[in-house]
Amino acid sequence: MRVFVAGATGAVGSLLVPMLVAAGHEVTGTSRTPAGAERIRSLGATAVTADALDAEGLRQAVGAAAPEAVIHQLTDLSDADGAANGRLRREGTRNLVEAARAAGVGRIVAQSISWAYAPGEGPADEAVPLDNAATEPRAGTVAAVRALEETAAELETAVVLRYGLLYGPGTWYAPGGAFAAALAGDRSARFLGSTVANDAVSSFVHVADAAGAALAALHWPGGPVNIVDDEPASAREWLPALADALGAPAPDAVAGRLGWQRGALNTLAHSRGWRPERPTWRTGFAAQGDAR
Repeated sequence: MRVFVAGATGAVGSLLVPMLVAAGHEVTGTSRTPAGAERIRSLGATAVTADALDAEGLRQAVGAAAPEAVIHQLTDLSDADGAANGRLRREGTRNLVEAARAAGVGRIVAQSISWAYAPGEGPADEAVPLDNAATEPRAGTVAAVRALEETAAELETAVVLRYGLLYGPGTWYAPGGAFAAALAGDRSARFLGSTVANDAVSSFVHVADAAGAALAALHWPGGPVNIVDDEPASAREWLPALADALGAPAPDAVAGRLGWQRGALNTLAHSRGWRPERPTWRTGFAAQGDAR
C-alpha cells in the first residue's frame, strides 16, 4: 500500500516509518526540515519537506505521493505549548484532510488522545462522550481534539487512535526528559505541577506499541479506538515506579482526583487483534530505551 505519513519524525512517526517499510508498504513521510527529511530517507522511505500549516504545500506533497492511505502523527509538543498543539490539531488536520480528499484518498489513521473523555467512574471506553462541559484550560484541549476527530471523519474511513500517555524514547517520560527534571526537583521544570502522587488515574502506552497500532489500523474499520496498555493506574502507583526507573526521589502520596482523570480501556483494540508488547507501565518504565 502507498502510505503518506504526516509527522514522520516525531516520537511515534520515527518508529512507525520503518515498521511500514518492513511490512512492504511504499512510504512517503513529511518533515519541516531538511535534516528531518534526511532522517526519513535513512529509514527507507521517500521524504518530502512540508509544513502541515501550509495548505497548498501539503496539497502538492500528498498529490505527488498519490497515497492510498494517510497517517496523521502531527504534534507540536516540544515546548509543551498547548495553543500551538491545538492549532495543529485544528488547522493541520484540516489541511491534511483537504489534501487527502484532493488526491482521492479515502482512508486516514489519525492520532488523538484518550484523556479527553467526560468525567465518570472507572476507565472510559469509546462509547463515553468527550468532555464537552470542560472548563479552561482543558476546554481548549478537548475542543481541538473534537475538531481533529470530526475533520478526519469527513473521509470515507477514519480510524482515530486515542493514545494513552506516550512514554519511551523521545517522550517527556524518558530518561533525561521533562518529567525526570521535575521529579528531581527542578523548580523550573515545566511538569512540576504534574508530579503529584494522588488518585488521578492515567493510561499509558509505549511509543513502539502506539506505532504498531497505527500500522495495524491501516486495515481496521473506521471510528475511535483507545490505544492504551492493560493497566490504568493512579498517580499514587505509577509516579513512584517512574521515579524509581528514572533514579529520582518518589513524591509523597496525597488524596484527590478530578472526575475526568479516569484512564481508558483497550477492549476494542484487543478485539481487533492489537496487543501491546509492553502490557503495563510497571515493566515498561524500566525498559524505556528498548524501542523494538
